[in-house]
Amino acid sequence: MTDAQVPSNRPTSADVAIIGAGPAGLTAAYLLTREGYKVTVIEKDPVYVGGISRTVEHEGFRFDIGGHRFFSKAQEVVDLWNEILPDDFIQRPRMSRIYYEGKFYSYPLRAFEALWNLGIFRSALCMASYAKAKLLPNKKVRSFEDWTVNQFGHKLYSIFFKTYTEKVWGMPCDEMSADWAAQRIKGLSLGGAVIDGLKRSLGLNKKPNDGMATKTLLETFRYPRLGPGMMWEAAAGKVRAGGNHVLMGHSFKQLTQDQVSGRWRLTATGPDGDVVIDAVHVISSAPMRELAARIHPLPACALTAAPKLKYRDFLTVALKIRSEDLFPDNWIYIHDSKVKVGRVQNFRSWSPEMVPDPDLACVGLEYFCFEGDGLWSSSDADLVRLATDEMAILGLCDPKDVVGGAVVRQEKAYPVYDDDYAAHVAAMRDELEARYPTLHMVGRNGMHRYNNQDHAMMTAMLSVRNIVAGARVYDIWGVNEDAEYHESGSEGEQAALASVREVPSRIDKAA
Repeated sequence: MTDAQVPSNRPTSADVAIIGAGPAGLTAAYLLTREGYKVTVIEKDPVYVGGISRTVEHEGFRFDIGGHRFFSKAQEVVDLWNEILPDDFIQRPRMSRIYYEGKFYSYPLRAFEALWNLGIFRSALCMASYAKAKLLPNKKVRSFEDWTVNQFGHKLYSIFFKTYTEKVWGMPCDEMSADWAAQRIKGLSLGGAVIDGLKRSLGLNKKPNDGMATKTLLETFRYPRLGPGMMWEAAAGKVRAGGNHVLMGHSFKQLTQDQVSGRWRLTATGPDGDVVIDAVHVISSAPMRELAARIHPLPACALTAAPKLKYRDFLTVALKIRSEDLFPDNWIYIHDSKVKVGRVQNFRSWSPEMVPDPDLACVGLEYFCFEGDGLWSSSDADLVRLATDEMAILGLCDPKDVVGGAVVRQEKAYPVYDDDYAAHVAAMRDELEARYPTLHMVGRNGMHRYNNQDHAMMTAMLSVRNIVAGARVYDIWGVNEDAEYHESGSEGEQAALASVREVPSRIDKAA
């Protein structure tokens, strides 16, 4: 029976029902299929698998929802990527820069380039500001701003940290906890490289140093030639080829457990009505808030903890521009308050096959927002105009060269780590795991954890092992990443377990 032939309003039996066809859901589906299990996956998107790692196609052009480099500390994840997509990875050079006040700064920062761009007067101000911070540090450090100013001085903080950070997270730097700054910025060379160059130019630093001795980034990365969605389309194809189902355009409606047999009834609403899936296990990558609200009867946490979980949303405006290529970077960070855009992706630099017309460039302007706010609610036409205008303000293209555009909105792109999120997640986990041992929460939104693609996959891999073992042998909540992983991770190293990747929280109200 094909996916299109799954009958409406009648139970379909499976060993495992899976909510969501993102990296976590499809990893679980693929591994379970390989083990001989009957699996049905539901996905609310009518067209694309992959979740936030999907690749959207518009008139033959392909673009990511953010950038997705394929590297991991977990060899098992790397091996799985190679198994699913053995012949379609390409090796791409990594290049990114920072844009600030009409000038570009290499990232990681090169000291003398930064000095040249900033000019003698501003460089001197940076040095003076840094000296002041070191001589007269703020002894009552509470916020991201306090910590960063203490480390780099107010001038460097305002140039290289404040604007972009506030764009991404949607809250002022003086309201973010200092703990996140200390964890996220340790070893980062943005300020250190400038200071190093200043010291050497004044003869204060005799040590041989090229200005990049702090943190280095991967020089190249692996990438599917048609974008990350290629990986997940291949995974879905292998699940179907194994006799299982991936039901597109089916939204999660209700989850009920039979109190006698312990089996689950998962109801999903599709284009032809409701489909009911009868299953022994359920793997959910749905947002925890939505999962709890759809379990019947409602667990206590659906009324207490779940409604308090919050999310940061995201949209990409893809512009097609008359040009062979606009710039060589994979992406550019926009540290400039004159525009709302936070980052600009250059899709040809990710893969030449993403842009089929050699006479056109395709870039993605990324805007961080909250669902329902002014940006999110703007029409596609208005957003394309905004992106076009901001490209002109940044000096990256002439508006007359823009020949088309498309908008992709991504709800719940980032789980928000506010003051109380950990307690809410813990309360939900405790109740749901104790009450439902055959319900498995995986992935970024499924666990309200800031997992990257490979760690979402690892949560699914361990959940599959638990299902096969018939017990929770592995604690998937130990899977996450530290902040440095994103910058320095390399393939083949041990899995990043029992570590935590921090995201900013607001200052403790009781402090």
